[in-house]
Amino acid sequence: MARYTGPSWKISRRLGISLSGTGKELEKRPYAPGQHGPNQRKKLSEYGLQLQEKQKLRHMFGINERQFRTTFDKAAKMAGKQGENFMILLETRLDNVVYRLGLARTRRAARQLVNHGHVMVDGKRVDIPSYSVKPGQTISLREKSQNLTVVDESIEVNNYVPEYLSFDADNKVGTFVRLPERSELSAEINEALIVEFYSR
Repeated sequence: MARYTGPSWKISRRLGISLSGTGKELEKRPYAPGQHGPNQRKKLSEYGLQLQEKQKLRHMFGINERQFRTTFDKAAKMAGKQGENFMILLETRLDNVVYRLGLARTRRAARQLVNHGHVMVDGKRVDIPSYSVKPGQTISLREKSQNLTVVDESIEVNNYVPEYLSFDADNKVGTFVRLPERSELSAEINEALIVEFYSR
């Protein structure tokens, strides 16, 4: 299943979640798209709720179904709760870490930075967005990429870096200090529903 690249605002409204992180999509019309507007009173089945939760998380990270499922299966092999491990594994993706450090305004933009070879992990160029960052590793930009306008603009507006990361804005260098705890991750996702979805 290919990665969805269509209008994210429509998806944001359908899933009731801001995929851009700005919340703008839901300000004007906080209801699902469609000709009946806010009067669509569809009660979702249990399966529907599970599917919706999975789609929410998948679109949030902008990854295709295969990658999503592979990560989920990897989480099953780890000690602890599978849903929690799954969320943490998604959070360690290089494109996500670049986004969380504020080097890009959206995960989609972060993925482009990585794809185009601008990002280095421990001083080595890594152009795989799904690369799993380990605690202690540093994220920086290649010398040629230090003055990218999009990066500078993003750092300027970003006023929050999670506690499990540290960031030196002057040198544009971030460190993945430790694995995040579940309480530091998205509260709007109920990962138990995703575990149920895949356990059917």
